[in-house]
Amino acid sequence: MIPARLLASLLLLLLLPATPSASALDFKSVGAAPVILYDTPSAKGTRMYLAPRGMPLQVVSSYGDWVKVRDADGDLAWTQARGLSAVRRLVVRTPGARVYAGPDESSQVLMTADKGVVLELLDPNAAAWARVRHRDGIDGYVRANDVWGR
Repeated sequence: MIPARLLASLLLLLLLPATPSASALDFKSVGAAPVILYDTPSAKGTRMYLAPRGMPLQVVSSYGDWVKVRDADGDLAWTQARGLSAVRRLVVRTPGARVYAGPDESSQVLMTADKGVVLELLDPNAAAWARVRHRDGIDGYVRANDVWGR
């Protein structure tokens, strides 16, 4: 006989959605205007900081019109969903990350990006390399482990 508590836990696991794979994480970016990040899902909460336009955020959960997000530093906060955009962006996390003309290190280096530079993600399905575009129009490839937001 299965104890009732164990049975209830097993049933709950069956009802929960499967854990998303690393490629299925929900990433958004801050839209046209900066957004305020709060400690709770309410404008009455404590303002933690202002997230600039284009900043990538991982959506962790939602509550009504609010979403709980994680930034590149791993900090969690809440913001209104309407301030986020579906445009995917990445932030460089490795100082001096190189953007190459092709998806390999023998390709021509098109630019070097400092830590914190935001790049638009052009191909979210790529594995080891991310195809990106800089705001100046440079289109190339960066090593996936040099950026955050995928």
